[in-house]
Amino acid sequence: MPKLREAIPKPRSNFIKVRCPDCGHENVVFDRASRNVSCSVCGAVIAEATGGKVLLRGEVVERLG
Repeated sequence: MPKLREAIPKPRSNFIKVRCPDCGHENVVFDRASRNVSCSVCGAVIAEATGGKVLLRGEVVERLG
């Protein structure tokens, strides 16, 4: 049976709220970022770009959208 197409397809990517492992500040990160993402308070790298999905160094608080 063929898979039915959705009227409005959902994107496969989303934003993630990540807690910094060093200072505890929460930052919003795109899960397919093409550059390393650092904490806005202490400057520690919280998400490392891998060419696809990011490698998270902090704790995931929640997924947004």
